[in-house]
Amino acid sequence: MVTTRIPTTPFSDQRPGTSGLRKKVTVFQQPRYVENFIQSIFDNVDGAEGSTLVIGGDGRFFNDAVVQTAIKMAAAHGFGRVLVGQRGLLSTPAASCVIRKHKAIGGLVLSASHNPGGPDGDFGIKFNMAHGGPAPEAFTEAVFKRAGALTEYKIVDAPDIDLGRIGSIKVGEMTVDVIDPVADYAELMEQLIDFEAIATLFRSGFRMRFDALSAITGPYAKAILEGRLGAPAGTVVNGEPKPDFGGHHPDPNPVHAHDLMELMLGPDAPDFGAASDGDGDRNMIVAPGLFVTPSDSLAILTSHAHLAPGYAKVLAGVARSMPTSRAADRVAKKLGINCFETPTGWKFFANLLDAGLITLCGEESAGTGSNHIREKDGLWAVLLWLNILAVTKKPADQIVREHWAAFGRDYYTRHDYEELETGPANELMNALREKLPALPGQRFGSLTVQSCDDFAYTDPVDKSVTPKQGIRILFKEDARAVFRLSGTGTSGATLRVYLERFEPDAGRHNLSTAEVLAPVVQAANEIAEIAARTGRSEPSVIT
Repeated sequence: MVTTRIPTTPFSDQRPGTSGLRKKVTVFQQPRYVENFIQSIFDNVDGAEGSTLVIGGDGRFFNDAVVQTAIKMAAAHGFGRVLVGQRGLLSTPAASCVIRKHKAIGGLVLSASHNPGGPDGDFGIKFNMAHGGPAPEAFTEAVFKRAGALTEYKIVDAPDIDLGRIGSIKVGEMTVDVIDPVADYAELMEQLIDFEAIATLFRSGFRMRFDALSAITGPYAKAILEGRLGAPAGTVVNGEPKPDFGGHHPDPNPVHAHDLMELMLGPDAPDFGAASDGDGDRNMIVAPGLFVTPSDSLAILTSHAHLAPGYAKVLAGVARSMPTSRAADRVAKKLGINCFETPTGWKFFANLLDAGLITLCGEESAGTGSNHIREKDGLWAVLLWLNILAVTKKPADQIVREHWAAFGRDYYTRHDYEELETGPANELMNALREKLPALPGQRFGSLTVQSCDDFAYTDPVDKSVTPKQGIRILFKEDARAVFRLSGTGTSGATLRVYLERFEPDAGRHNLSTAEVLAPVVQAANEIAEIAARTGRSEPSVIT
């Protein structure tokens, strides 16, 4: 089989963000665009000759075509074996699992995560390393540098393979194994989670709704929840992955998972509600009548993880992204374990996990995970919640309220200002940075600034420093506002404003979040001059 070297010219916009390269589908459909980026990745993979590579994605529009291209390019670069999910499907956590189990050199994960799909939606490509986690900044910067100097890419001249049939096929000298995308992941879950306890819970009449949002987690949830655990048929809804996610915006939050929220807040709510996102790495937890914030969920899982077989030993520690509320910190203090505060981006947890410094980790953007893989894992979080409910025999809302009673409640919300013009968004952040030295002691409404900084992270393992990861403003009244520009969108800029306030008094744990945080919202808007600088009087999304 002939390897062809195709002349090409660079694209200037192939700098990976926090989770790989994400653009509109129409951008990726440009001739040579996909090939250039994959070539730039492969040129930075040491030891590719004869090694194993994993390929798969979330099934969004254009997934099939890119999988076929990636396989042919892998053959041209001397990989010995490719593991690809049937129909080209692999959830992001399953890809991490497969990379680790089969000792692959890494994997191409095709997804734009929680971003919309379809011909007019988004697409993404990222490379995960041999530990199963996202590539570090040194690797992604090298990819960007290579992309800017590319003159050719290599690909074999071969027909597309049948991705619908499990089995092996040769592409040139390389073996392609089309695998069951669920099997390895389900096996791992059974090692960590008490499946029998959860099966007993379902046999008792426990009712659950899992909304897969027509995304990748559907087949996994059906196989595990309805198949292995015995949940009634229909427990999983929107369970078939669709190229356009069935018109859903596959972001598991109260705004986009509105059908689930309506059910869980209604008169005939089941005992537990959950959802996941486009590529399966995020989760949403809803108790009857109560949305559980991802920050609270991380804290509750940290407090109760010992009830699951895989976490019966003392936790090594816990980590949270800086914008995530400080609820997990309070649990860590009580347990006597370390709590690390990292920048946003799962790759920052990988060093801590590999060094054995933490067992659990999570982000406010609905990502939760543990040392079982090196990605956040939506279905794993749901299963751990079910394990806790099965062992404690308590309703989910009771678990949450008892947690608040024991640790206090961190009222929390996030305001997103989406698709801002990049220039004004950067100017807002720069102006805010210039204000920082003079802010302490200033009063804004009923709140007084105690301290503030531009968060910089020093990795405790490799001592690398990552600056400018978000601006933190702490108020004397135990409230906090955090500002950062997101790197997960595909157009313009998204300003995220994270707002929280701690309330230790159990008598004030049933107030509305909007009421408690109104003074913090007012202060944050005034300090950052959001309306004046963005022209937006309201955020695009409140979660």
